[in-house]
Amino acid sequence: FSSAVPSIDGLERFDSPGKGRGLRVTRAFKVGELLFSCPAYTHVLSVRERGCYCEFCFTRKEGLARCGKCRKAFYCNAKCQKADWAMHKLECSAMMAFGENWCPSEMTRLVARILAKKKTQKERCGSEKILPVGEMQSHVEDVDNDKREMNEADIAGLHRFYSKHVEFPDHKDLLTLFSQVACNGFTIEDDELSHLGTAVYPDVALVNHSCLPSVIVTYNGTLAEVRAVQDMKTGDEVLISYIDLLYPTDDRNNRLRESYYFTCDCQECKSKSQDKTKLKVRKRSDPIEPEVINNMVRYARKTIREFRAVKTPPSELLEICQQSLEEMGAVFEDSNVYMLHMMYQAMGVCLYMQDVDGAIRYGEKILKPYGKIYPPYSLNVSSMYLKLGRLYMGMERHSLGVKSLKKAMAIMEVAHGKDHHYLTELRKEITQK
Repeated sequence: FSSAVPSIDGLERFDSPGKGRGLRVTRAFKVGELLFSCPAYTHVLSVRERGCYCEFCFTRKEGLARCGKCRKAFYCNAKCQKADWAMHKLECSAMMAFGENWCPSEMTRLVARILAKKKTQKERCGSEKILPVGEMQSHVEDVDNDKREMNEADIAGLHRFYSKHVEFPDHKDLLTLFSQVACNGFTIEDDELSHLGTAVYPDVALVNHSCLPSVIVTYNGTLAEVRAVQDMKTGDEVLISYIDLLYPTDDRNNRLRESYYFTCDCQECKSKSQDKTKLKVRKRSDPIEPEVINNMVRYARKTIREFRAVKTPPSELLEICQQSLEEMGAVFEDSNVYMLHMMYQAMGVCLYMQDVDGAIRYGEKILKPYGKIYPPYSLNVSSMYLKLGRLYMGMERHSLGVKSLKKAMAIMEVAHGKDHHYLTELRKEITQK
């Protein structure tokens, strides 16, 4: 076993039947055990989160120090600022020069950083122990016109905002790079699944998808951590879910084809065993006609799609949610995933409008079905318990709050590990009356 074959202890690359290359374990792992952690090859903090998090290490704290030049980037201290300068300098002077007109997409910002890093970093780094960044799957030949147009717009943004500091490869290579990042980029999220930024983790990108995942990826600052959510034995493939597992099989596979260019053939996709629960229809003495149900499923999918694209004020968004819930509720049970999806959106709008009672009402309706539909250790479930628990605490409803936060904690101890700072903070929240 020569040192030329890079590896991670307890894991190996292999050819996964029907999936291409993948990762499998070479020893047993227990639920909650860390398989490996992977530093970011590059990362970028979302513009929305500036001032709340350190640009370099993603620590959330009060009183961050801001960059004296652009006054837009914030850091824990001079050490973080210095460590980030190679990346921040790609944007610092440009943000000052463009002012309000500085608006590259997060994808463009990340690609600029990858290009800059590739130029300075010639040997493999700590995030490429098994898969070099250049070998990430690109699917560039599968990109449809809409995506191609988006990539072209991003490339235009790259030229507009980064030409001073970054050398660009030719257009074809840029298209490949944008496609690679689209398929392999990870969104870093906080404990409530709020989007903090985007990063590239080549070694984690090697892990294949399943709707019955054996591991879960969480973030500690900008470090990605991969933990077992099922007991694993030697030879088992490491599998994560690339998508939200709430939805029925056809929806999941549409999403996988659209974003990742493959169809899943896991046990759940073959058996569709959960689809009936997920698409629960109201019981009536005269059963609802299949055609009516099919039409309502179409309506639900269309509403969800359109809701993503809406640019209206929050109060109107809430009306759209309520209207679609009423419409669907004539045919679907409250636990139907399309109902849950709209309730989740409605809860978000309530939070935005600071209507805590409304948010709690929706949250309470969502939680029970979530627990039945998602796998045993799910961030979708833990983040919902967290949100609700914190809302209860804020309303001085302590016993409910503590109960909810403890449920979140049970999941997070497996997903994030017992000593993650999220859990240290959570224990404080629970004991503070």
